[in-house]
Amino acid sequence: MYVVRPVELADIAALEALAAVPMPGVHTLPKTRDKIVAMIERSIASFAAHVDIPSEESYLLVLESPHERQIVGTAAMFAAAGSNGTYFSFRNDVIQQVSRDLNISHSVHALTLCSELTGYSQLSSFYVGEREHGSAEAALLSRARLMFAVLAPHRFADRFFVPLAGVTKDDGSSPFWDALGRKFFKMDFLDAERTIGGARNRTLIVELMPHYPVYVPLLPGDAQAAMGQIHPSGELAFNLLTAEGFEADDYIDIFDGGPILQAHKNSLRTFTGALQRRVATSVEQPDRGREPQLRYAVASATEHDFRAVITHCPALDAQLSVALSVEVQEALRVAEGDTVICVRI
Repeated sequence: MYVVRPVELADIAALEALAAVPMPGVHTLPKTRDKIVAMIERSIASFAAHVDIPSEESYLLVLESPHERQIVGTAAMFAAAGSNGTYFSFRNDVIQQVSRDLNISHSVHALTLCSELTGYSQLSSFYVGEREHGSAEAALLSRARLMFAVLAPHRFADRFFVPLAGVTKDDGSSPFWDALGRKFFKMDFLDAERTIGGARNRTLIVELMPHYPVYVPLLPGDAQAAMGQIHPSGELAFNLLTAEGFEADDYIDIFDGGPILQAHKNSLRTFTGALQRRVATSVEQPDRGREPQLRYAVASATEHDFRAVITHCPALDAQLSVALSVEVQEALRVAEGDTVICVRI
């Protein structure tokens, strides 16, 4: 059984090992020990904080196999993107152009630098190992972030977004960056990412990026083709998020052109389908196998000791309680009579 839980200082070495795995883009874990430690400490402080309005808090969850004591995945949330600045992205716009003299009317696709995602809550740093890729545990890890937001809505905004890594070549270059960003930053894609540290709220973005709409038809074909496309390794996250209710039509990343998915919380399955139930202890019965068993993600309803696991049980829609085994209760650190949050997977 896998458990999703908040990161701890004891996980530093495990996160270093995960960070050493080649990953495209920058929407993943930091690469150095100092930055990993800083991210963990910030997460611990955020979970412990009493929050009234979402601000600079960030929360890092890990997917752990308790029997093996091994961390096999990560997923993070930032309470308010650009809380210490402005979060920049490109907005997909359509510009209408009309000439009455020539009787010509047409639409032009344009990209406009904008800060509309500032203040949204951001999901990031989603990663699972090869063994868990495409498994129910991957869905649990992705969804656990939103289950925590259901539990503690005061910690997050009403809207969420997720940047996904865009298309890059084998040498690490980005067709979209080479066609646009490189012209203004005067450096390669990887150098620019290292300079900016993966952030999208740095002052130099507004200093160097074009302030006027960029006409997409003027970009090279490979750059146009890369817009809104995800790196193959991001397909799992994309599929999980779109199934959740996120949409990917309005914004793209200003560096690699990758899609930025966004949604209001009331459009997300976890928010609309979350059920609060009391814990009951399951009792094995000889005929129990005849009952239809559904798969649920179940999370403890405590902000400061959040845990989430997968369990199988009969449909909960008409039930007041959920029957959990002693093992599941111990993993969630709950007891009979406590409240948990359940979401069908």
